Amino acid sequence: TVNANDIAVTGAKPEYLIVDLLLPEADTDYDLVDSVFGQIARAAEAQGISVIGGHTEVTYGLDRVIAVGTMIGRIRGRKPITAAGMKEGDLIVLTKGIAIEGTAILAKEKKEALKDLIDENLLMRASKFLFDPGISVVKEALTASDIPGVHAMHDPTEGGLATAVHEMAIASGTGVLLFYEKINVYPETLAICEALGLDPLGLIASGALLIAIAPEDAGKLIESISGAGIQANVIGEVKDADFGVKIERDGRLYDLPIFSQDEITKAL
Repeated sequence: TVNANDIAVTGAKPEYLIVDLLLPEADTDYDLVDSVFGQIARAAEAQGISVIGGHTEVTYGLDRVIAVGTMIGRIRGRKPITAAGMKEGDLIVLTKGIAIEGTAILAKEKKEALKDLIDENLLMRASKFLFDPGISVVKEALTASDIPGVHAMHDPTEGGLATAVHEMAIASGTGVLLFYEKINVYPETLAICEALGLDPLGLIASGALLIAIAPEDAGKLIESISGAGIQANVIGEVKDADFGVKIERDGRLYDLPIFSQDEITKAL
């Protein structure tokens, strides 16, 4: 799914997957191999992707399965969309919210530590975030790529939303102003981050999509993505480079934090 996201945010449709699969010597048996290939096949089929090859081996010295995916897609427009295309005056749209992947990982890996700190039903919902709301951004990315005013797209992953915004600003040579109150942070994410002392802005955020778009086309973009059943709203605007990368919160302006490592590493 993450491989497909990387292709889709360029405006290309993910079509073919090559997988190099390294299996641990001590634990590999028929059931493990069948399970791994079954998961890959189901995920690929769900997105209309063909698994066309790769390499599989049992490798000594491993204590876990390692899968390396290469996704191939076809550009739908005349040229790829990149994170470097933001223009001063663009609006920044966020789909879904943050931080879907980090929330799911923490809900599973820190379940024992969290069960006495937050509501049980909330924790259960959070543990299913990989599938609902889900970490795929393919549908919304391809929807956005059909709108001419879209200048840049980027899917936040390690380092969260804040890191992704800094990356887009650096790549495009611009500044950015974010509005904290406009950023959708799921209640499950807030509860887990507060319990563990983490900042959701720096938590791995696969499942969200950042889109920089000309102001006159923002309404059409949000309408199109919302029509596909996916939440989308404006969370910021692109400034000139001298402005820097800032966030407005409670009516005050701050530098947007830079996370040298993902917030999840503080808890795991």
